[in-house]
Amino acid sequence: MKNLSVTERLALNRYVTDDAESHITVNQDIARATGTDELLIACCAAHVYSRQPDGTIGVEFAACLECGTCLAIAAPGALTWHYPRGGMGIAYREG
Repeated sequence: MKNLSVTERLALNRYVTDDAESHITVNQDIARATGTDELLIACCAAHVYSRQPDGTIGVEFAACLECGTCLAIAAPGALTWHYPRGGMGIAYREG
C-alpha cells in the first residue's frame, strides 16, 4: 500500500456543501478587537478563513474539516460554529 501525504489523503474526502446555510459565522467586530481574526487565518488547516479586500474575514465554509481548531482559538463571541445539517459537510474516506 502506498503511503499518502496529508494533501493526498485530504483529496480523497467527500464534501456535501449546504448552500442554504453556513455553519460558521464570524462576528467581525469581536474578531478584530480580540485578534481572533489573525488567529483564524493562521491556524485553520483547511484555509477556510481569509482576509477580504475590505478588511473583514471571509469564510469558505464548504472546505471546513470540522476539526474544531477555530473554536479552540476564538475569543468568546467572535465565532458561531455548529455542525452542518445532517448529511452535509465532510465525509472522511481515509483515516
